[in-house]
Amino acid sequence: MNRQISRRSFLGSLAAAPIAAAVAHSKHIPVGLELYSVRNEMKKDLMGTVRGVAKMGYQCVEFYAPYYDWTPDYARQVRAEMDELGIHCYSTHNGIKSFTPEGIGKAIDLNKILGTHYVVLASPGEVSGLDGWKGVAETLNKANDTLKAQGLHAGYHNHDAEWKPVDGQKPIEVLAATLDRSIMLQLDVGTCLATGNDPVAWINRNPGRIRSIHVKDWSPQKEYKVLTGEGTSPWKKIFAAAEKSGGVEYYLIEQEGSDYSEMDTVQRCLAAFRKLHG
Repeated sequence: MNRQISRRSFLGSLAAAPIAAAVAHSKHIPVGLELYSVRNEMKKDLMGTVRGVAKMGYQCVEFYAPYYDWTPDYARQVRAEMDELGIHCYSTHNGIKSFTPEGIGKAIDLNKILGTHYVVLASPGEVSGLDGWKGVAETLNKANDTLKAQGLHAGYHNHDAEWKPVDGQKPIEVLAATLDRSIMLQLDVGTCLATGNDPVAWINRNPGRIRSIHVKDWSPQKEYKVLTGEGTSPWKKIFAAAEKSGGVEYYLIEQEGSDYSEMDTVQRCLAAFRKLHG
């Protein structure tokens, strides 16, 4: 095995170090909300929704892909609102366009206005074969070089496809082996469990790379439509692994639906998270 570290990986590790160090010296890890959880509310009143989740006690938010259509002026308005509320945006979810030479400039501009650390690829779209997954990794590696020059990093968010073997290998493992180590592996717990995989083992196999976690539960009976703590997720073990070896910097509750309204759902999930995490 070649144990030499590439110059890009070494420099990326140095760039990421200040963020990780800040978290390591703090007993408090922020809990935020992936705003896709309240997508219908967001469509009706974005600012009002952000105010509402801040009032609940969420400390950060993650804007999902439609944010990319904002103008810089509107992004400044959103940032001003967040600053007034004392809430942060550490990452955004993006389509593949944000990582292309044609689209990365706008992603950088918007994310710098919002004050984020990570520009996360939410989904690569249709990918064919293991070579296709390696191609996704190479696209992110190239984009990450551009992002690092602007004080940002790329991230990758998994869904279920990444856990399903292709030609005998799981795409998620191909990505982890191919992506620059400064690229965050954002773990979606629910999709990991839904495909029969072990989130704790995954965190422990990728020390320092699981810098944010989507706290999304899952059960065989109701799938993702369960509140935090009502599914099969071993949350205490996940939190312990994330904070001991995973390098988690912030948690993001994500909810795809429940028996309650969107806002009631995320309020209940936050209360459950606090009981589970302590």
